[in-house]
Amino acid sequence: MKHQNLDYIASVFKNIGGTVTTDSLNNVVLIVPASKIEPTRRILRDHSRFQRKVLSELTAVDYIGAEKGRFQRRYSLLSIRWCTRLTVKTFVDELTPIDSVVSIYPAANWYEREVYDRYGIRFRNHPDLRRILTDYGFEGHPLRKDFPLTGFTEVRFDEAEKRVVQEVVTLPQERSNY
Repeated sequence: MKHQNLDYIASVFKNIGGTVTTDSLNNVVLIVPASKIEPTRRILRDHSRFQRKVLSELTAVDYIGAEKGRFQRRYSLLSIRWCTRLTVKTFVDELTPIDSVVSIYPAANWYEREVYDRYGIRFRNHPDLRRILTDYGFEGHPLRKDFPLTGFTEVRFDEAEKRVVQEVVTLPQERSNY
């Protein structure tokens, strides 16, 4: 069973408002409402026709100003038995938390922390939702498209002066000529 039947997948997830399509590499993409993430994950992991037991990626994309929701959440799931990949996408806004999938896929723990740290997306029922890549005192979420590139300060140890210095950070933003 190299390919999952798109009609079958669509029929399973139709009742929860899911739609099925394929991406440019002909992988199956399932788009579901944010409120249905946890039941969708359980079906994909436990159903004998899916068996998506491996979470290989969990990330987000910032579509600032989008009508469906500002952030698109993407989960890449693998089936070792069927040797297939499936991507689940959902849209969330800036304020509404989304259900954590750590209880279903333990590997999601650090992925969700990274998405929280970088985008500010909160996960309901996450066991340890705190920053993972930036300092605990860091303000803002650096992968948001509205994150300011100037106005922040950096504290570092200067080897030449042998002391801690605080400097204003200016992040250059190079633009292409295309």
